[in-house]
Amino acid sequence: MTPLRSDTSKTSQRRIIKNNKTLRRKFNELGVGDIVLGRVRMKPSEEFLLLDLVERGIVLYPSALSQQVCRSKVQQALLFSSFMLPHTHAIHDQHDIMAAVNLYDQHGISRVVTKLDRKNAGMGIYLWQSIEDVYTQASLGVLPFPFVVQPFLAESRDVRVVILGDYGEAYSRHNPYNFRNNLHCGGRSEPYDLSADQWHLCHKVMERGKFPYAHIDLMIHNATSYLAEINLRGGIRGAAITPVEYAEKVETLHAEALEKIAKAGLG
Repeated sequence: MTPLRSDTSKTSQRRIIKNNKTLRRKFNELGVGDIVLGRVRMKPSEEFLLLDLVERGIVLYPSALSQQVCRSKVQQALLFSSFMLPHTHAIHDQHDIMAAVNLYDQHGISRVVTKLDRKNAGMGIYLWQSIEDVYTQASLGVLPFPFVVQPFLAESRDVRVVILGDYGEAYSRHNPYNFRNNLHCGGRSEPYDLSADQWHLCHKVMERGKFPYAHIDLMIHNATSYLAEINLRGGIRGAAITPVEYAEKVETLHAEALEKIAKAGLG
């Protein structure tokens, strides 16, 4: 295989884009079979660029789907609802929140959590005493649409899973003073041994979202595991893997993917 330059190279007449600066410069020149390696940096209003690239027959790694949904908690609630805590819903407008009021009251659900879209590191997560409180604040414009709403589980374990090809590790996160267990919010971590079923859940989620590698947050309650969130990249504070090792493994996965694409003649 022809050695790759740091920005653009060709393998069997394919252009291979390896950084966002080059992608922006060559964007309208790309065509069928060209390859974009790595995440495409986009502003919220630019996400149609992924669709445009796919429609023009350009191969993306990671997949366009994984790059799209990892940016939005609301989109994840729609795509991965079958893996999440029951009654987790994406709320886009007043009609959605009114439907959630009826549903939650029907099932006797009192306290709920909302998650603002596109907020990370534990920010944008709010605890409410009732779904009616959420309805009021959303209707008055205090709580911005869209957002995710789900029942609050007082007793649950928060586990971060890092999967990079054949490498995988997990660690639990806990904060005795804050229900937001994220380490950025003061939580502490310790290694966690996932069961075979939990590993299977993680891989099923990755398969559904076409994630080649991932950071997955699990919510474990009464021996049942649910997906909380998935991302292509996240913090590794608390992980055994070092930043250097992490970057090397991602680079290896990109190189292996490029070789497979070339051999398969994809695009």
